[in-house]
Amino acid sequence: MRAVLIAVLICAGIGVLAWASSKPNDGRANAKAAFPKPAVDAPLASAKAQETAVLSGGCFWGIQAVFQHLKGVTSATSGYSGGAAKTAHYEEVSIGETGHAESVKIVFDPSQITYGQILMIFFSVGHNPTELNRQGPDYGTQYRSSIFYSNDQQKKITEAYIAQLNAAKIYSQSIVTQVVPLQAFYAAEDYHQDYLKHHPYEPYIMINDQPKLTSLKKEYPELYRND
Repeated sequence: MRAVLIAVLICAGIGVLAWASSKPNDGRANAKAAFPKPAVDAPLASAKAQETAVLSGGCFWGIQAVFQHLKGVTSATSGYSGGAAKTAHYEEVSIGETGHAESVKIVFDPSQITYGQILMIFFSVGHNPTELNRQGPDYGTQYRSSIFYSNDQQKKITEAYIAQLNAAKIYSQSIVTQVVPLQAFYAAEDYHQDYLKHHPYEPYIMINDQPKLTSLKKEYPELYRND
């Protein structure tokens, strides 16, 4: 119970009080312009398969919820990447000195959705990739924007897409997302899993994360899954 209370106070309550009156935009130079699809991407697979993407973009509650509502995604799990196994615990990660980032492991079917489309949702709906070591009300390296690639193809698609978005000046500032090889992913504590589903009316969720689902449904109705 104490661990749950600490999690809510650090990752939710304090942030809401500090940010509720001055919510920033998503960093886009022109929010009304259509978000570009990746020019470099893998084709849809010819048969059902399984691929994994690991992404971090602020508090993992919202990122997990976004991808749980994306067609072609089999599962999305909140967790930690970037640090050692012995420090992959919320109380330690929250200090910001473990090297971990709050991350989400996304398992998807590449015959239904491509890795490039996963990145498109991450950059356009999931978070603001121009914020360095923070996301909205949350500050610290554990909230950094990062993509942990699993193979050379993921690295190529990621780097090409970031270059494409920067060249098109989609954002008013440069993208600061780190692109690094995946070493390991550690699932977070049970009380962090499906957090938005279990706490839809918590102030932090309503202010920071529910709008992401609204944007996903509005901007990508063909990819939105309502379950």
